[in-house]
Amino acid sequence: MALLDATMGPLLIGMYYYFTRYSRDPWTVKLLVVAVWTTDSIHQALISHSVYWYLITEYGNPTALTLLSKTIIVEVFFNAFTGLFVQSFFAARIWKLSGRKLYLVIPVVLLIAGEFGDLYFKTFVDLVQIKGLSISINAFAAAGDVTIAAILCTILHMSRTGFSRSNTLINRLMVFAVNTGLLTSVCACLSLITIVALPDTFIYICFFFLVGRLYSNSLMATLNARKSLRDASTNDVSVSLRDMQPAASTNLTNISPYSRRAEGITIRIDTTKESKHDGEDGAHMPAAIKQLSQYESSDKRRVEEV
Repeated sequence: MALLDATMGPLLIGMYYYFTRYSRDPWTVKLLVVAVWTTDSIHQALISHSVYWYLITEYGNPTALTLLSKTIIVEVFFNAFTGLFVQSFFAARIWKLSGRKLYLVIPVVLLIAGEFGDLYFKTFVDLVQIKGLSISINAFAAAGDVTIAAILCTILHMSRTGFSRSNTLINRLMVFAVNTGLLTSVCACLSLITIVALPDTFIYICFFFLVGRLYSNSLMATLNARKSLRDASTNDVSVSLRDMQPAASTNLTNISPYSRRAEGITIRIDTTKESKHDGEDGAHMPAAIKQLSQYESSDKRRVEEV
């Protein structure tokens, strides 16, 4: 129950945050969020039914422990659909950020397709017989997540402009790209390790069932982090003169009357921010920066009133 609270809860909170903060997103993205939530919820319902079938319905029936319930077989497909939706979203992200370069997208698509296979079986003995298929599915899942993170980091690294502000944003995006695929990669690797190291057990199934929920949360984290990343890239450093105290030795009587002003002196500081791009009118600005921040050519603001 604690695991459910720690995974299903953040997913629901993430959905509420998304639909209240990003109401202007394209309908395709909103449909993706609803689809991921639907498959993940059905996956959770099927797991709950399987547990009920083994512990309550078939209580005292040792033979039932050797069989696979129908719901536990069906939930594998919904778990796979959740991973398919999320990884396809990241693949589409690579397609857009890379300028529609097929040689970067095709390997990711092949790794995603490699995660699917024939899963028709009735007993737990059948699971042991398809050990090779289980290993390949987990291997493709881990390789797909690592490849997606590596390609995104490469694209972002090549988008550096030379400005410290944009480079800082790119560094944050690179760290974020790694972190979003880290949990799913670790979980898939743990499933792969346990199935190889402990072939006569089904410990790997625990990690396999958990991957779908991690995919859902990684998608919501990616969508909901855009505003915070954008705000972090546009924060200005403000300087206040209110806390600045005059030196103790300063004698105001020695100041020339011509330099005195009435209380409420206004100090105005005009600053100018320059930005340069590779082409005219920013035509070749890196796509990663275009999507997450906008730079103003000049900024004049009133800093402080004494």
